[in-house]
Amino acid sequence: MKVDLHCHSTASDGVLAPAAVVARAHERGVELLALTDHDTLEGLVEARQAADALGLSLVNGIELSCTWGGATIHVLGYAFVSEAPALQKAIADLHQGRWLRAEEIGKRLEAKGMPGALEGARAVQQALGDSGNAPARPHFAEFLVRAGHVRDHAEAFRKWLGSGKLGDVKQHWPSLEQAVGTLSDAGAWISLAHPWQYDFTRSKRRRLVADFIAAGGHALEVVNGLQPAEQVGGLAILAREFGMLASVGSDFHAPGDWSELGMYRPLPEDLPPLWERFANVHRPHPAAP
Repeated sequence: MKVDLHCHSTASDGVLAPAAVVARAHERGVELLALTDHDTLEGLVEARQAADALGLSLVNGIELSCTWGGATIHVLGYAFVSEAPALQKAIADLHQGRWLRAEEIGKRLEAKGMPGALEGARAVQQALGDSGNAPARPHFAEFLVRAGHVRDHAEAFRKWLGSGKLGDVKQHWPSLEQAVGTLSDAGAWISLAHPWQYDFTRSKRRRLVADFIAAGGHALEVVNGLQPAEQVGGLAILAREFGMLASVGSDFHAPGDWSELGMYRPLPEDLPPLWERFANVHRPHPAAP
């Protein structure tokens, strides 16, 4: 079965509406999909309706932001009860935190001679699809390109928005332990997102994994899109060492040669797949095509 347990829509920082993400996944042969927008469940209702119409199985998903060791970390939750009070409160807090973060990014960019960044990023976001969520860094990057402050998104992140840069605002996120605890309270299966993307030494990455397990985490995202094969191998070693389940996903945000739904490197065959543990999956109605 072809699965994709990591993708984004216009409910957070993707460029396709939730229904369009589901349709594209179906076209590309995905049979089990998790829409994992950042800190929101806003797209799930639309995604479920689209999945029903297409005969695709959908599992509740979310990517929660948190902090550990002075860095922003992302954890992925699956097959949870979306109405769980602790999860709903955490999402509401994160919603407010994302708006405070966006406002702070806008102020910092304005102080550096780039006025109107928040409004511009919001306009970019709204042009993609109506959302009550705050604009994210990719929206700010597109604003900076359009306003002529940078040549492209890569330069925007390298100079202004990337890790450790002016636009890397962290103070509004919960701790790793709090985020994992929130997902646990909702009955989620929990995976550590793209562990190799964090700029950590080997020993610090091991400490992160150990603390993630201690907090109640279950799996590592061993395969994230077309990341280098040696990274997949390194994460597979960690998963074996700690006896963890393994997850895979494209981390899709927008169509492209290096980012597509259902497109990722193979998962090593000896690792136990996380999705085989899911019990709470939204299956299509038998009458659906």
